[in-house]
Amino acid sequence: MVKRYESVMENLIDIRGVRHAYKTASGPLPVLDGLDISVPEGGFTAVVGPSGCGKSTLTKLIAGLLFPDDGDVFLQGKKVTSPRATVGMAFQNPVMLEWRTVLKNVMLPLEIVPTQLSRTEQEDRARYLLALVGLEGFEDKRPSELSGGMRQRASLCRALVHQPDVLILDEPFGALDAFTREDLWQIMHQVKEKEPFTGVLITHDLRESIYLADQVVVLSGRPARTQFVLDVKTDNRDIEMLYTPQTADMLSTLRKQIEIAQGRSPAAGDAT
Repeated sequence: MVKRYESVMENLIDIRGVRHAYKTASGPLPVLDGLDISVPEGGFTAVVGPSGCGKSTLTKLIAGLLFPDDGDVFLQGKKVTSPRATVGMAFQNPVMLEWRTVLKNVMLPLEIVPTQLSRTEQEDRARYLLALVGLEGFEDKRPSELSGGMRQRASLCRALVHQPDVLILDEPFGALDAFTREDLWQIMHQVKEKEPFTGVLITHDLRESIYLADQVVVLSGRPARTQFVLDVKTDNRDIEMLYTPQTADMLSTLRKQIEIAQGRSPAAGDAT
């Protein structure tokens, strides 16, 4: 019998008992198995886990680009049954159209998602976001004229330009050098303060998950379930927080959980 779930209204995102398998030539490949994740409105949740455990599948389910075999996904209390215009997405590879300027690349979602903004208002909003991430003066450049970090900033603007309720970040900083990555982490906090959203971050970087998120969900090995949830309790979001004893303890906890998910360390209570 198919089990159905109800959304908890204070959570903007509710994932309840989700199971999903991909069809392959050799039969079904289970990816998610009874996954439960909740993200309150305005919250920022990072999802970590072993490679191939279904993290990117999770983003497609939230965006309505994929549907579970069992269980339910809710946004704003409503079951997701189709692609959602209220979701913005940014990926590791910030694919941009070379024949369009940076400004017009950022404005692209406004040509697809219904908006009440006039053309002038659309351009003003795109310019505002570019200035917010430090790209003022680069509006008329082509993507090839920007560095990798600058393209990722523009990609973030594009994901936010239509004012989505949910922003999904699928390893957006993974291909950047360490210094650029930390710079963009700080920019993310500045952007969220000015442009509130509910965030879901997929990452392999445990430091990134702690610095950006207020909740870190660790997925088990495939087929993935919710193995562990860490609440990031800190009042300090300065980059220096990454070098405190409190953060070191949180990193140690997450590393241990990843080792368990990879099968390299026994779970608590297991025989050694």
